[in-house]
Amino acid sequence: MMALLESQVVKEILLLLFVGAVSSIGYLVIRRHVLGLLQSLFVRSKLQWDEIIIEKGVLHSAALLIPAFIVSQALPFLEVTNEFVLLVLSMWSLVVVTITLDRLLDVVVAVYNTFPVSQRVPITGYVQIVKIALFVFAVVIGFSILVGQSPWAILGGLGALSAVLILVFQNTILSFVAGIQLTMHDQIRVGDWIEMPAYGADGFVEEVALHTIKVRNWDKSMSTIPTHKLMGDSFKNWRFMFESGGRRIKRSILIDQTSVKFCDEKMLERFRRIQLLRPYVEERSREIAEYNHAHNIDPSSLVNGRHMTNLGTFRAYLTAYLRNHPRVHQGMVIMVRQLQPTPDGLPLEIYAFSNDVAWVNYEGVQADIFDHILAAIPEFELRVFQNPSGHDLIKAVEALTKLERMT
Repeated sequence: MMALLESQVVKEILLLLFVGAVSSIGYLVIRRHVLGLLQSLFVRSKLQWDEIIIEKGVLHSAALLIPAFIVSQALPFLEVTNEFVLLVLSMWSLVVVTITLDRLLDVVVAVYNTFPVSQRVPITGYVQIVKIALFVFAVVIGFSILVGQSPWAILGGLGALSAVLILVFQNTILSFVAGIQLTMHDQIRVGDWIEMPAYGADGFVEEVALHTIKVRNWDKSMSTIPTHKLMGDSFKNWRFMFESGGRRIKRSILIDQTSVKFCDEKMLERFRRIQLLRPYVEERSREIAEYNHAHNIDPSSLVNGRHMTNLGTFRAYLTAYLRNHPRVHQGMVIMVRQLQPTPDGLPLEIYAFSNDVAWVNYEGVQADIFDHILAAIPEFELRVFQNPSGHDLIKAVEALTKLERMT
């Protein structure tokens, strides 16, 4: 009896080796010729999704079911090793199907990302949830195959471990809920420029996934932010600035307060030669003259009554300059204002918006505006405040030395 059993086992092992060899040859033929032919057809096709299927390896993993199918044809001829071979084939098929479905989900994401709607409503996080459910279900089925019980009975037993499962998948649940809220309120999209200093993020969003959001910073480094942190912490999204078509210019220069003075007739006559300023000077001069005449103002002192100042005229000139600048957005706020005086001078702030939101172009517009402002300040007999540098001290020492020699 034992000899017959051993003989049967040897026969079945030889049969399995033969069938395994045939299945391996069949797999290699299908992968090299059939899949090669399909790949060449997909490359010639104008569709994108078929190339993505090849790239993600869906067909290559699905082809692994061919050896399992060929080996399964030998099951009727097996007696001793039938149950063991059936168990191996079942586990093999389960793993192959799970891997194939996982890659197929990657294809779905890749194809979806080719549509413009993917920038506004990313589905990577939701697909990752499906993947987690897929692998959990595959593990349950695999365990049920090994123990010989129904997978539904095993899933029912997991209900008692719900508290432990919630603890294990706490971040996943929080990230999933946060992802839904971010998508519903349209707070973040792929391609948005966001700032989140707590995580060193300052750049464009490259991926919105289930657990993390990847941000490509300006220095080309990559920052990852937990998805659920975007709902608990604050972050800045610059997308709305890009959509508005205007980027804010908010910068001030410091005016030496001792250079502020009333305008005399000679100064006003010079201002009238400035084209952008002429209408303001004429209208303002007429208004002030009428006021002073109506109130019998003594013109012997500039302190009496109302008079124009070089600083006020300079503010009017800057306002007219910005309103006629081709790179300043005329549909948004344009303002030149004084801020609180400081020991370093009187801040004169430019508040406007450029009509070009691209970073490099915006910086160029801003620099051009302030280049002009700094060059125009002396025309109004104003001075920019600047702390003394080493060059200023050397010039002062040279002047004192020259004065001592002359005396």
